[in-house]
Amino acid sequence: MLKIEYLILFFLTFSFLIWGCDDKESKTTKGGSTISPPPPFKAVAPPFNSDSAYFFIEKQLSFGPRIPNTPAHVACANWLASTMDRFGAEVIVQQANVKAWDGTVFAIRNIIGSYNPASKKRVLISAHWDSRPYADKDTENPSAPVPGANDAGSGVAVILEIARHLSTTTPEIGVDMILWDAEDYGNYGIEDSWCLGSQYWAKNTHKPGYRADYGINLDMVGGQGAQFVKDGYSMASAAQYVNQYWSVAHNLGYAALFPAGEFGLASIDDHVFVMEGTGIPMVEVIDRNISTGDFFPHWHKTTDDITNIDKNTLKAVGQTTLEMILREK
Repeated sequence: MLKIEYLILFFLTFSFLIWGCDDKESKTTKGGSTISPPPPFKAVAPPFNSDSAYFFIEKQLSFGPRIPNTPAHVACANWLASTMDRFGAEVIVQQANVKAWDGTVFAIRNIIGSYNPASKKRVLISAHWDSRPYADKDTENPSAPVPGANDAGSGVAVILEIARHLSTTTPEIGVDMILWDAEDYGNYGIEDSWCLGSQYWAKNTHKPGYRADYGINLDMVGGQGAQFVKDGYSMASAAQYVNQYWSVAHNLGYAALFPAGEFGLASIDDHVFVMEGTGIPMVEVIDRNISTGDFFPHWHKTTDDITNIDKNTLKAVGQTTLEMILREK
């Protein structure tokens, strides 16, 4: 009987010690308060298909350079709108005439695809879809048009693949996908000569009084050896969402492509004019070298073609963006 009592006492003491150790490991005391650790990250988005996104780049390139006022531009615009419609989006094609820095008038088309249009909480995902008419960073063919595989066929491709997912996975919030036109005709010495489509939209939103909680702009998101650093303009006006996006990327295993910290790089891109014109916080995802500040090596060159697209980069950006959307409630 005595042995049994000792045995019971032993098990009670051991159980108490185990319970006490577990409690200490699961909670942290700070300033007299008990704080539970955050729950482990659990991805909610389905796998992003980089092969499909790669195909969408190839399809855009098949039309030829997407230069405003050309037949290739019109044909690609029609395909983009019909593809979004096929993927179940409510599609609006915003058409306008805008004047470029040199006096050229462009007939532009901003292509908008919306999911869950009745929802008041909305996220905007965007990229420009036109391509630069001359490869002025190319030492061999500076007057030739830029194919635009990465700049910005890649961003469009990621958005289309996300649209394909949303055709079968209804988001809990509203999602608006906007493909900006006439981004890439700018003059390097004139900041507001770029991004004519987003500038027009910011003054004439596709729905009166349109608002989104925040937006994500994708530019040059398919290159080999890409580095996506936190943009200075985004950090000034949308730091909460930038840090959230980078945190999701790190939790998904893409820390190498999304280095932590701020590096003082700020890009004049569509996101700037959207923030200035509407006040919507915008996360800029763009490939820039930390050491030099340069964009990807084939920027505004004839070598910006399909051979320099990396499916792993498309996967990282696409998966992170899709995860951001589907985590919203």
